[in-house]
Amino acid sequence: MSFNSDSIELFLAVIERGSFSAAARSLGRVPSAVSMGIANLEAELGYLLFDRSHREPVPTAMAAALVPHARLIAEQLKQLQVHAIELSLGLESKLSIAVVADLDKHAVLAAIKIIAQRFPLLDIELLTAAQDDVLAMLHSGRVSVCLAFAGLNMNVLERFQFVGSERMIATLSADYPLVPGQELFLEDLVHLRQIIVASRDLPISDTRPLLGESHWRTDTLAMALDMVEAGLGWGNFPQSVVQPLLDAGRLQRLNFRNIENGLVLPVHAVWLKSQPLQKGALAFVELMANQ
Repeated sequence: MSFNSDSIELFLAVIERGSFSAAARSLGRVPSAVSMGIANLEAELGYLLFDRSHREPVPTAMAAALVPHARLIAEQLKQLQVHAIELSLGLESKLSIAVVADLDKHAVLAAIKIIAQRFPLLDIELLTAAQDDVLAMLHSGRVSVCLAFAGLNMNVLERFQFVGSERMIATLSADYPLVPGQELFLEDLVHLRQIIVASRDLPISDTRPLLGESHWRTDTLAMALDMVEAGLGWGNFPQSVVQPLLDAGRLQRLNFRNIENGLVLPVHAVWLKSQPLQKGALAFVELMANQ
């Protein structure tokens, strides 16, 4: 004794159409088949779903209690059917994305929200790590696409799509003992300890953001910001991320006499030539490129 997809469809058709004959027309059946189907379901359940003493069948209290659950299951079945078709048309069963830790994630989350609405049953995994770890995950097959800063050299194994840029600005703790309003030369940072976001194990492949002769590393942006705020060194961070900390007076933006404080780094969506993007990953890249 149980509901199945056919009986749920039949039950809801009668509820929504108001009669056995109208339900039959909507389902492409004869009225007697609908009436018999409901009668069989009632016999299995052991109670009436419709009061037939009126001109048209009236749902009983028990039927009314079942309607919300039946509609929920019917909608889930529709999603399942659509997802099964999408899988046959190139939608991956799981979309794994890696994002460099020191990137603003707002655009990424906005894109994923749209993808989740478009493919509600798609399993999505979002990982964050340092630049070199993100690229290593891509080349190992751990993720199908990643967002990373553009490198100085072109990797012949990769394809990429430009999706934007990040302005990295040099910041210090608000309590760091600089003379108020003091302007430094960029090269003065060489003698101050630098806090960087880097892989736990891999060597740093792109040294453009490295200025300090001494640097301490961590693998998360949150920890790097905490270390700089604690006065342990200075850091180059995305302006979009540190602006609230600057506004709150927790960090200070350095002023240089010989150059503007801001290193603009292109951001690319990257995937492997040997693993063409499937439907979900392709949608992600397109959404990121169009934001």
